[in-house]
Amino acid sequence: METSEGHQPASTSASRRATLLALLAGLAGWRAVVAAPPSTAGSSGSSSSTAGATSTSSASTSTGPLTLRSAGQAGVPVKYAFDDPQRPGLCAEIAAAVQRIDPDLRIEGLNQAFPLRRLELMLSNGDLDVFFCLLNSEQRRAQMRFLPVPLYRVNHVVAMRAGDARMPKGWDELRKLARKEPLLLAQGTKLASTLQRADVAFTETARNDRDALMMLVRGRTAAVYGQDLNLRLAARSAGLEGQVRISTQVFEEDVQYAVVSRRLPDAIADRLTERLRQLSASGEIARLAERYR
Repeated sequence: METSEGHQPASTSASRRATLLALLAGLAGWRAVVAAPPSTAGSSGSSSSTAGATSTSSASTSTGPLTLRSAGQAGVPVKYAFDDPQRPGLCAEIAAAVQRIDPDLRIEGLNQAFPLRRLELMLSNGDLDVFFCLLNSEQRRAQMRFLPVPLYRVNHVVAMRAGDARMPKGWDELRKLARKEPLLLAQGTKLASTLQRADVAFTETARNDRDALMMLVRGRTAAVYGQDLNLRLAARSAGLEGQVRISTQVFEEDVQYAVVSRRLPDAIADRLTERLRQLSASGEIARLAERYR
């Protein structure tokens, strides 16, 4: 209501000032949450603050300085090689490329290694904002959001001892082999669901692909089922190239994607998606993927 002189009452003006101050405080709170380093993730206040941040306007997060929490994956050097600065891992290089084309964007925590199941839990809980890279699955879609830009493709293949002539040439032969001796998988991978659907017996007793190949050459399993890039790199790093052979038969093809927490505002997810689209259109992601084949 205005007075006869056309001025607002003092109480109305004070109320509007209070509303403006509250909005500014909310924006400052979001910046503090996004900038928090991974070491603070999991604290009692982190999840509630992140969940409340989704009401922030898109204009405040689609541009400008932004820090996101991420992490690396342990035991998968083709994705994250923490001791090799020349070849730090394909997913680490994709994350670095995103930051190069968006200088205001900072992704923290990539030097920290966590096992896959821990990463899934951290994304589900909102303790991480973004992770590069994961295979899509129904279970994961319920826990996190997959960004729509394909990063790189992987083939499901089998590794066997060099002297073993029983290399399976299709699913029927693979099922027959696994009935006598279950295939060995690295723990926690999506490949387990693939074998379950195909009715192929398997065990998940290896910590990673390198350990799986070591168990293979020691005679503790007849075959290892895994991703071609991972198995080839694991064989090279363990010095087992002459003792194992990896099939040319592809049993399934999968695509790796970047994922974000479902608590992350849409504007930030859209910003990451646009950067990945730029890298894909320029051929940069394909060039990086070829470097690791």
